[in-house]
Amino acid sequence: MQKRRVLTVNQSASIEMSHFTNNDVPYSNVNDDDDVRSPKATDKIRKVSMLPLVFLIFYEVSGGPFGVEDSVNAAGPLLALLGFVIFPFIWSIPEALITAEMGTMFPENGGYVVWVSSALGPFWGFQQGWMKWLSGVIDNALYPVLFLDYLKSGIPALGEGLPRVAAILVLTLLLTYLNYRGLTIVGWAAVLMGVFSILPFAVMGLISIPQLEPSRWLVMDLGNVNWNLYLNTLFWNLNYWDSISTLAGEVENPNHTLPKALYYGVILVALSYIFPLLTGTGAIPLERELWTDGYFSDVAKALGGAWLRWWVQAAAATSNMGMFLAEMSSDSFQLLGMAERGMLPEFFAKRSRYGTPLLGILFSASGVVLLSWLSFQEIVAAENLLYCVGMILEFIAFVRMRMKHPTASRPYKIPIGTVGSILMCVPPTILICFVVALSSLKVAAVSFVMMIIGFIMHPCLNHMDRKRWLKFSISSDLPDLQQQTRECEETLIR
Repeated sequence: MQKRRVLTVNQSASIEMSHFTNNDVPYSNVNDDDDVRSPKATDKIRKVSMLPLVFLIFYEVSGGPFGVEDSVNAAGPLLALLGFVIFPFIWSIPEALITAEMGTMFPENGGYVVWVSSALGPFWGFQQGWMKWLSGVIDNALYPVLFLDYLKSGIPALGEGLPRVAAILVLTLLLTYLNYRGLTIVGWAAVLMGVFSILPFAVMGLISIPQLEPSRWLVMDLGNVNWNLYLNTLFWNLNYWDSISTLAGEVENPNHTLPKALYYGVILVALSYIFPLLTGTGAIPLERELWTDGYFSDVAKALGGAWLRWWVQAAAATSNMGMFLAEMSSDSFQLLGMAERGMLPEFFAKRSRYGTPLLGILFSASGVVLLSWLSFQEIVAAENLLYCVGMILEFIAFVRMRMKHPTASRPYKIPIGTVGSILMCVPPTILICFVVALSSLKVAAVSFVMMIIGFIMHPCLNHMDRKRWLKFSISSDLPDLQQQTRECEETLIR
């Protein structure tokens, strides 16, 4: 049976939405139990303020120039520099703007899962959550590996075998514990690690000034470009702006803080890529084959000596820890947000005494350990493809909400109309098509299997809910989401 009701999306906005009873959708009614999700239990949790949020965004997206070296290897200095100047306008800025608008429209944990559920219904909301969580865990599996890769030059035993496996496990456990202790701790740790990671490149830039030759920046060979590696490197280093939305419920005054933090984050990330590339390609004679992961430490040694090389290597290791912490926070709070929306069993919504999602952290950490055996290129390509599919759903949800509810309150609204919203999504969608087209058959097959698993998981969880094998409930602290009619949802599934 379907009811019509007016529900509040945020404190100043209301939209007429459709609401299904428990017989029509897989979500249970609002739970009235006095559990850890009640306002009394969460009011004392400290919220994330502006500066930590900026650096959490910095680490969700970037963490510094570590990993951009492959862009020079793939395409040479000019295309590498142009890529990191132009690509943000095609991808990063549209994604950040959409995150600011939708994140303030729905300022709760779960982020993009809530957006897609509101616009397209619970089935596609669950698929969005599954694909984005999986791509985040795949992405996070890479940081302990990169951390050890930067240290193995000084500690060769970490290069392979049992010592490497043990080091990955110990590092994962330590960083997981830090996530467990609280998001504000993670945020301020990100600030300290971010400053430490950026400083050596500022020093390297100053030292390089007398040796810069601008003509080196203009080197280009279109006949010798690895487009797959080039695009994947740009895409991997400039995406994930939407990840911070899964923490919106933990942000202090998100309607004001989130858009500003994204604005500062875009500037910080862009500068952290462009200036080190200008330094490395302009001050050192070009040998493209040497521009692979970790080459900035060699540039630092050539310009400043061994002490600067060690600083860059330490900064790289620190950066990988920062990215791990930020990504795990996003992934675990996403699971908490999905449970609060009744998409996952209720136990995923339980918080620790520090306000953190205990089971979400444990599940994310387990995924990291299981996937850490993959190679760097396989990890990047697989997570990019899953991420692309999730972004398509976000673009559709963004445009659909603009079309269906144009007058709804949006604390931050991109100053463009419906047509402008559609046009803004066209360039990144074209880019997604290129990334997907350039994917290998192996990566595409693995990603397809992962999506099929998501299609199977949703009805299985619905069945468990109906049989009462597991408890599902929607948090009483949250407004109801808009649900589409059965016919609309069935059409979208087909």
